[in-house]
Amino acid sequence: MQTASFPQTLPASESRNWAAAMHIGALVLALLTSWMSGLAGALVAGAVYLAKRDEDAFVAEHAREALNFHLSMCLYACAIVVTGIVLLGATVLTLGIGAIVTVPAGLLLGAAACGLALLWLVSSIVAAVRALNGEHYEHPLTIRFFGRR
Repeated sequence: MQTASFPQTLPASESRNWAAAMHIGALVLALLTSWMSGLAGALVAGAVYLAKRDEDAFVAEHAREALNFHLSMCLYACAIVVTGIVLLGATVLTLGIGAIVTVPAGLLLGAAACGLALLWLVSSIVAAVRALNGEHYEHPLTIRFFGRR
């Protein structure tokens, strides 16, 4: 049995522009302040969400997704920093003998930080492009702090 397919209409050009500008604005502000913080990007996304949540469902959805993503990136960055501090402390407390374990772990941690930064950058750009195309986008590795209404 075939189901009828309804043509999907694109959101208004203004909605797509708002959503894309929000993604780019969050990216730029976070880059200017410190890419690892994620809080600056969350500020932009949160402000757009609060301003547009009752007016435009498309923009609100993208802003909510970006808010969740940037807060998630902030938590992951904090976990990396705390782990780095623990590794450094383990090296110091063992008078350098622990470096046998902590140096390789530190290298893995550095690779994880670079991977997180790359994911954050690429995912933000993809989200902006998808918003311009009128498509929905879910960022990977995102904790859903704020769900749909």
